[in-house]
Amino acid sequence: MEFMEDQVTSILRRNQLSITDSRKSILDIFIQAGSALAHHDVESRTAGSYDRVTVYRTLQTFMEKGIIHTIPTTDNSIKYALCKDDCQQGHHHDNHVHFVCENCGTTTCMDEIHIPAIQLPEGYQARQINMVVNGICRNCS
Repeated sequence: MEFMEDQVTSILRRNQLSITDSRKSILDIFIQAGSALAHHDVESRTAGSYDRVTVYRTLQTFMEKGIIHTIPTTDNSIKYALCKDDCQQGHHHDNHVHFVCENCGTTTCMDEIHIPAIQLPEGYQARQINMVVNGICRNCS
């Protein structure tokens, strides 16, 4: 548990964020989860310790700082996952595949599988590229 707290504190300090109980708790939830979480997942895992606005603002701050990134879902909701260390404020390096299990619903970042470069026609500029693979995860196989 102490290692986890050191990791949480280190991430917050590296991103020049105040170390508050809500930020520590929400970041710890992402580290322990090991998979992507929706806003309501985070809110329920805080066991009512923080209101919806605090959770929302914390997620927004983490996104802006490059601590977490968004993953689109088929139902047009958003899930959030921890970024790798090379993400930074205003610029995410999350061009990897996201896997969604059709059985348990878990969304996993597959950091080792990169999305190939996309050559767009002249006049088009990509802001974000997402690749979602649906199937059955190893835990459900």
